[in-house]
Amino acid sequence: MGRISWWNNVPPTGVAGQVLLLNNIGLQVAIVDSLNNVVTSSTAVISLTLGTNTGGGVLKGTVQKTVTNGVATFSDLSISAAGTYTILVSSSGYPSLTSNQIVVSASPTPTPTPTPTPTPTPTPTPTPTPTPTPTPTPTPTPTPTPVGTLFSNPVNLSAIWANDGGDKVTRDEQRASNSASSVMNRTWNGTNISIFGARNEVVAFNLVLEAKTNTATSVSVTFNQLTGPSGAVISSAATTGNGVFDWTNRNIELFYVRYLQIKGISRLSYETYDERHTPKRLQRPWTGAGYGTGLWTDRPDHDKFYPDIAVPLEAVPSFTIASGQNQSIWTDIYIPKTAPVGYYTGTVTVSEGSNTSYQVPVSLRVRGITLPDSPTSKTMLELGYGDINNRYTGVTYPNVGTTQDNLSKTVRDRHFQMAHRHKISLIDANDGSSAYSTDAPRPEWQGRLNGSLFTAANGYDGPGVSTGNGVFSIGTYGSWSWKSTNTQASMWTHADAWVNWFTSNFPGIEYFLYLVDESTNYAQTQTWANWVKTDPGVGQSLKTFATGDLVQLRANAPAVDITASWLPVAPTSDQTVYDAAHAVPTDRTYMYNGKRPAEGSFATEDDGVALRELAWGQYKKGIDRWFFWESTYYNDTQGGRGQTDVFNNAQTFGGATTYDTTYGQVGWNSSNGDGLLFYPGTDTVYTASSYGLSGPIASLRLKHWRRGIQDVDYIAQAMAINPTLTTSIVQAMVPKVMWENGVADPNDPTWQRCDISWSIKSDDWEAARSQLADIIEGL
Repeated sequence: MGRISWWNNVPPTGVAGQVLLLNNIGLQVAIVDSLNNVVTSSTAVISLTLGTNTGGGVLKGTVQKTVTNGVATFSDLSISAAGTYTILVSSSGYPSLTSNQIVVSASPTPTPTPTPTPTPTPTPTPTPTPTPTPTPTPTPTPTPTPVGTLFSNPVNLSAIWANDGGDKVTRDEQRASNSASSVMNRTWNGTNISIFGARNEVVAFNLVLEAKTNTATSVSVTFNQLTGPSGAVISSAATTGNGVFDWTNRNIELFYVRYLQIKGISRLSYETYDERHTPKRLQRPWTGAGYGTGLWTDRPDHDKFYPDIAVPLEAVPSFTIASGQNQSIWTDIYIPKTAPVGYYTGTVTVSEGSNTSYQVPVSLRVRGITLPDSPTSKTMLELGYGDINNRYTGVTYPNVGTTQDNLSKTVRDRHFQMAHRHKISLIDANDGSSAYSTDAPRPEWQGRLNGSLFTAANGYDGPGVSTGNGVFSIGTYGSWSWKSTNTQASMWTHADAWVNWFTSNFPGIEYFLYLVDESTNYAQTQTWANWVKTDPGVGQSLKTFATGDLVQLRANAPAVDITASWLPVAPTSDQTVYDAAHAVPTDRTYMYNGKRPAEGSFATEDDGVALRELAWGQYKKGIDRWFFWESTYYNDTQGGRGQTDVFNNAQTFGGATTYDTTYGQVGWNSSNGDGLLFYPGTDTVYTASSYGLSGPIASLRLKHWRRGIQDVDYIAQAMAINPTLTTSIVQAMVPKVMWENGVADPNDPTWQRCDISWSIKSDDWEAARSQLADIIEGL
């Protein structure tokens, strides 16, 4: 007979009199069969009424609809009064269904329009807010307006505004020029930039400069100091060239953002059978359970240029913004551990040639919180070798002691430092220019593991000073040197040697033997792992690692200590498998990469909050470490396309593409940004794109991931103080992640029709961070 099912979640909260939406979609109810497949032939009539009703409200809007393609969408429902409610769903011949609880708050009283008291003139009508600009989104804690007001005297620039960076602004958008009120957010109230953070945290804002009608030339931006309580200063000293890799005395960094055109969807980041799996701005029109219609050109952001490359502004001191385009300038601010709590103010100055076009007040609230040097959210990011050498030195495998070899070591260390600034741990294949058979990390790993690379003596400041990298992979991607011998005795000899080295030198580091990558030869994987387990010497404590399906690895290679899995959807029963592994003290569960709707993805075109969500989901499900497979994949050997011009081509992975009328330029596994989080500061392959820097250029996705990682540090501190409220915040932000969406067909557990569960509004995430900060500070 089938049953009634909610097809998207009801929103956990609402406002009296306002339409109930989740991610801008109305309430959807489906008729499904016993396998949770939509019964597209159904003509059932769905009726909605209120169940629980503590506020005496009335359900308004269209409350009865006939399903279309198995789904009924109620897009104009509202509840008239504040209170706690549930919605009852009924249809003739089917058991009724009750929604989750919806907490409806009172509608904000329209700014008390006190009928102007008998005043002879209408002019002195009191304004309810202290500024004549549109009312900013209210923040939970009062933030004083920074001293000073926005100065505006542009030549060809048409507008300026800011956000926290979690809302990606494509290069063509003229949001503020078209409607100043449309860009209001928690960071920007129309005249000022306001942000907050903890000590030992990097906070950010993204400044957007628009040139709607005329080309703006010789544009420059300066911002290098914030002044706080008792004259305390957060500032940056001027630098040039490779000075950008010396972070001492440089707590404020500015970046010129470059854009990449999205010519087709990312095959590895989301499936296409349900439009809701695709990032919202790349979705075609769809009905019912995500059934899409239309062409590539019907996707709102088809062929648009997405921001991702964060070039140090020192390398682009002035620039041009073409007519009809905008330019983002990203700002990172590291708040030192010693910064006094309180408000700090400064000014961003934008010039066109010698003309001062804008002066924007900035306010930073430093809260009474300090984030840890070692992040709660553990990560692992692979760093290539040959690709880096080729781009920076022109030689893929430099000879020992050559200029190219020395440059390679410097550049690689700077990748480790930049990752550390983003609270991310790197691994590699223990690469180097010399032959190396010792069962130990190469000498260049010493400073990475003991933390000396991350000190002022080596030009480092920021999160994790003197704190080691935290993880080391032996034989990454199955490259362990004794694999060819394939004997138990050889495994024991090498396992003993590795354990002895780490026990003597870095007993606190997490290290493991990377047995194999995505192999379905479980018998071989089990054999290798069992050899380690049965080692009569100290080597039996060496953890083994393999990537692959969580359920299959745990069932067929149970001796493996650490599994890493990748999934877009999975049966809810995967939780049982995870729980069983979690109960074993030596076992660990990692996840890798990212695929919607299970978690946010690393695709360039995914939402700005995608990687922020990734860290929250990791925390919620207790995932021990999150692994991204590569960070410098400049040569697409797997796709057969060879070297990629990464500054001008969004596609980094997959086969040669052809134009598809539905999906754009696509080919085998073609994906945007996959395997790339660092852009090369020097490019000897595509010399026109080279900035001549002996170190990496960060992607904005690296910064989005850091934002989520730092959020989890807030969550961990808040959880220790108020676990009930903190748990509710986490659940509200990431209602369903990883395997929690379940699957539509248990016999084919590879698909599910559903939307992502999390909000794509950056303000919602900032509101949650603010609430966590209040818990920590006891407010």
